[in-house]
Parts: sequence; structure tokens; C-alpha cells
Amino acid sequence: MTALLPKRTRRGAGKLASIAEALLTPHGMDRYLELLDPMLVRREIRGIVTEVRHQTADTVTLTVRPSRAWRGFSAGQYVRVSVDIDGVRRTRCYSPACSERRPDGKLELTIKVDPQGLVSRHLRENAAAGMVLGLSQPDGGFTMPQPRPEKVLLISGGSGITPVLSMLRTLVDEGHQGEITFLHYANTADDVLYRRELAALAAEHRRTRIVFAYTHAKRGADLHGFFSAGHLRRAAPWYADAKTYLCGPAPLMDSVRSTFAAEGLSEHLHTEEFTPPKLTLDTGNAVGQLRFAHSGTEVENSGKPILEQAEDAGLRPEHGCRMGICFSCTKVKNTGCVRNALSGELSEEENEEIQLCVSVPVGDVEINA
Repeated sequence: MTALLPKRTRRGAGKLASIAEALLTPHGMDRYLELLDPMLVRREIRGIVTEVRHQTADTVTLTVRPSRAWRGFSAGQYVRVSVDIDGVRRTRCYSPACSERRPDGKLELTIKVDPQGLVSRHLRENAAAGMVLGLSQPDGGFTMPQPRPEKVLLISGGSGITPVLSMLRTLVDEGHQGEITFLHYANTADDVLYRRELAALAAEHRRTRIVFAYTHAKRGADLHGFFSAGHLRRAAPWYADAKTYLCGPAPLMDSVRSTFAAEGLSEHLHTEEFTPPKLTLDTGNAVGQLRFAHSGTEVENSGKPILEQAEDAGLRPEHGCRMGICFSCTKVKNTGCVRNALSGELSEEENEEIQLCVSVPVGDVEINA
């Protein structure tokens, strides 16, 4: 409807919205709009669950309709998903499994349930149509270039299937005319996500080949056992001329990397993984005191990230990825200076938000936690 209004009218409507936003501070318009309908918010992104299904015993698949602030994503990227559990906002990162060109604009998120995982268990047990989630704009560089590579090899293991499946679905929707092989590893047939969808894609597109490999079963798959150079040659004999995209558990990732490195093909391999980076820490020269204002706990700065120091002191701050991605461990630094262990950047301002998992105290620091 807005697009049909004269340009001057649209500018006026935008100006009125800005004035209303200012008048409603400090809460802002979104805080009032969400009381009427959470999907009406203008600045934040929300998603409403429209469908829930369970493909395997330890996963949940959500179809989510994003609010109007959503700008779309590129296949392979991830999204920060937030949900309120017992009055506390929890955030985790998930990669959409759908095509970036899905006609209805909805997202499909398949989440593997960690028996000890707070968010994944909550969604597995409580997600239903109508549930509202918080969403972020997409992030991550695990994406395919434009124009698309002529030959594409996709390798995944377990729940690592989601970003590469998104790539496959996107290529199919774009009418890709080159060779595509999707090599997926699972323990057994019962553990394969999207098995029927993958089989249907292969049947409909003659240049798309789906190869299943079972690591804990001796029959029923195209390949059996763990990844090897032999598996690679059988799945995609043309792999040396392809762009390869890989996501899965660490042993699979390490094995594929080693094979590609041995053949001088590392530049052809692109990977995605959610594992904590190795941080450079100077624990030998750490000085100062670290104080957690809410609990009153105060410890001598050990030079480790604040999240680890809090846990060493018996505290249990909210956290997610432990690698500076999901922002679920963000807290306000009341006073002091911290260094971002990933970038080396210093944060010296008072009352500034920092991420506990990658922030290291530089001298005395007080955290509002």
C-alpha cells in the first residue's frame, strides 16, 4: 500500500514515524507496537513459526516467516535466532536450509538438539505454529560467488547439512546447468536429514547427483565408512576442477582438508564451522581486578576471556557460541578497559556493551553481571 502513495506522502509518513519514535523514547515505537503484534516492529526483526516438523529423533525443523525488516540472505550464511526462556532472552546461530530464492520468502531452520542445550531442547519441546522468534540480519562469508562455479561439490556431515543444502536448493532454483554432487555423511539411514527431498532433487535434475555415506552401517548407502580420497574420487571424479563447499563435524572437516591439501587443492575448498577460534592470550602479564557488580564477586585478572574468568569464579553467565558470533554473552562494562582477543581492539568507554567470550581485561574492570 505504501508503494502506491505519492512520493511526498511517503516522505511525510516516514517523518511522522520518526517523530513518533522520538516521542516514545526511551522505549521507542517498537516496544509499543509489539504489545499489539510482535510482527509489527519496525527496527528489530522477528519471525513467526508457521510449521514445525521432526525429521529425526534429535532434530526439529521450523518454517519461519520473517517480519518486514528482513532483507534476505545468501545461501550458506547463518542467522542469530533469539527466544525467551523463563524470562531470559537466549540467542543461538543457525544456518537456513532453504533456497535463498524461496518464492514465499520464508526461512527453514533445522536444529540438532543437544541433550545439554538449553535453546535447542526448548525449541524441540515447545516450538509450535505462532511462536515468535527474534532474528538478526544474516552474517557469514560461507557463500557461493557470482557467477556460480560450473562444477560444484557439496560435502556435509550430520546437522552440517543445512548451509550446503541451502546452496544446492539455490542452484536448482537458479537453473544451474553445471555438474553438482552432494556428498552427505550420516551414522545410519535413520540419521539422514532431508533424505526424501534430496532424492527428489536428484530425480528431477539429471546433472545433480546425491551420494549418501554411512559411517556406522555396512550396507544401504552409496559409500560406507569415513571420508577418504577414494570416496572423493567415486563421488565426484571431476573434483579437482570444482569448487567444494564443506560443513560438518571436526573429524570430517579435518579429513577433507588434509586430502585437499595433499593434492594441492586447498584453494578450491571453502569451509564453514562453528568452533571456537584459538585466541592469543597473554596470561603471564595480566594485572588488575575483575569485578562482577551484580554478584559482588571480585577476582584477580588471570588474562583469560571474561567469560572463562566468570566460570572459574563459579558464575554462570549466559553464553552461546563462545567465539564472538552469537552475541548472547553481551554485557555492559561499567568501567575499565578490555581488549577484543579476536581483533585486538581496545574498549575504554564506560557503560559500553562487550562480548564476554572474546573480551580480556586490561587492568581493573567492572562488569554489570
